[in-house]
Amino acid sequence: MSVLHALDLVKSYGDRVVLDGVRLSAGPGQRLGLVGENGIGKSTLLRLLSGAEEPDAGEVQRPGDTEFLRQELPFPSDAPLSAVVDDALAEFHRVRDRLDELGETLADRPDDAAALAVYGELLEWAQDHDLWDADHRAKLVLDGLGLSGVDMSRPIGSLSGGQRTRLALAALLIRQPRAMLLDEPTNHLDDEAVTFLEQRLANLPGAVVVASHDRAFLDAVCTDIVDLDPSRGGITRYGGTYSDYLGVKRLERVRWEQQYATEQKELKELRQAVATTAHEVNHARTIKDNNKIGYDRHGGRVQKQISRRVRNAQQRLDELTANQVRRPPAQLSFTAALTGAATHEGAVSLRGVRVHGRLAIDDLTVGTGERLLVTGPNGAGKSTLLRVLAGQLAPDAGSAYRSAGLRVALLEQDVEFPDPQRPARSYYAEAAGDDPAVPLSRLGLLAGRDLDRPVGQLSTGQRRRVALAVLVARPPDVLLLDEPTNHLSLRLVEELEDALRSAPGGVVVASHDRWLRRGWQGAELALIDGHVRA
Repeated sequence: MSVLHALDLVKSYGDRVVLDGVRLSAGPGQRLGLVGENGIGKSTLLRLLSGAEEPDAGEVQRPGDTEFLRQELPFPSDAPLSAVVDDALAEFHRVRDRLDELGETLADRPDDAAALAVYGELLEWAQDHDLWDADHRAKLVLDGLGLSGVDMSRPIGSLSGGQRTRLALAALLIRQPRAMLLDEPTNHLDDEAVTFLEQRLANLPGAVVVASHDRAFLDAVCTDIVDLDPSRGGITRYGGTYSDYLGVKRLERVRWEQQYATEQKELKELRQAVATTAHEVNHARTIKDNNKIGYDRHGGRVQKQISRRVRNAQQRLDELTANQVRRPPAQLSFTAALTGAATHEGAVSLRGVRVHGRLAIDDLTVGTGERLLVTGPNGAGKSTLLRVLAGQLAPDAGSAYRSAGLRVALLEQDVEFPDPQRPARSYYAEAAGDDPAVPLSRLGLLAGRDLDRPVGQLSTGQRRRVALAVLVARPPDVLLLDEPTNHLSLRLVEELEDALRSAPGGVVVASHDRWLRRGWQGAELALIDGHVRA
């Protein structure tokens, strides 16, 4: 079987239904991108498709070699890296050796039907999985994912989290299964590695289903986008790239809002017609010339006309009431100013700053109203630079200067709250004071049901939204954002980018997000190994 099928999948956790009646299929050469709000069920769907979890109802039909990208490798920590590569190649070597054995058997006994049947099956598998290129492919994959320079005898447990993820991804690309399931595969990859991954996936003969917040990656890889949107009755599949999906999705929303408004207007008119039309038409005119027979005949005709109009209106009202489109749900839409009004003319400046082994900046000034994008690979010093600018990290040498009264705020990658039992509303109220410019419920970062939940129960993305809300409760003069698009839904990321473009104060963004970088309007600073790249 070469097609992955999901049929009427249902999955709940406790009393929360995550997936309900989901149908999905992915065939050879198709690459499906799963998108949707955080917590909507993308990772759950991948686990069900892979067999890592079982659905409460429905079934999954999958190729026998369906593989799921696991964040943790199924090897002991003291196993060498070579064990992972050898395991990925083991099936290729077994099939190759078996084909050689069967070839010798068929050379001696060409009429051996059983041997010929097995040989045919193995040969088909070998062709589907590009067996004869497997060893060469392993070298290419390790190099493309930045692992070729790592000692293959090194214990897996000594690798960083990012290196382990890349090693797990390398094993999948070497195996080249008929169905590949990936959950945020570009995490921990630099630009070169992501480009390599895009090229490998685009050339795979099998099916790929991927959940990702990397918009540039989705745009480059996917042949279809699958939107897990419960407001539209489940999942909707869109053919084409992520850019194609965005265009269609915007038009859908406009049409939905227009249809709802048109139907509500018609419903109002129909209700008014049914309730008042019969009473507003006055057919009780005075009898003329004592012509009672003519009067009764005319009155009867009018009454029939009125009754017909009322019946028709009622029939249309009943029909439209039963089939009207649902009200488009209010979307989280970021409404606050990210920074102050740029009335403060101060700046934050670094002179001869050194953080040993992490950062070396000779001269950098960011004033209110300025925009700076900081780029560079993982470990280049981007987060260190932001922490020095924010005053959270004192440099080992040099000076960090902030104008008197200048308010600088930093959104870090890893968000922690002192008391995980306190709700988001409490943290926001503390930061905003008695008279917030925008109430948390209208800020557009959290759904109403999450405002009073303990922050410790929120997802990673939701906690980052709460942290951002706390920062902009009193908008700073200079806002520093470390990977601001991480863990945010794709739609909210676009809202945030719009807000960044219109923010009047100073903004410094450190990001690996290629989509954000493509549309950046402002200065850029590239770091490598803590130094400014020329």
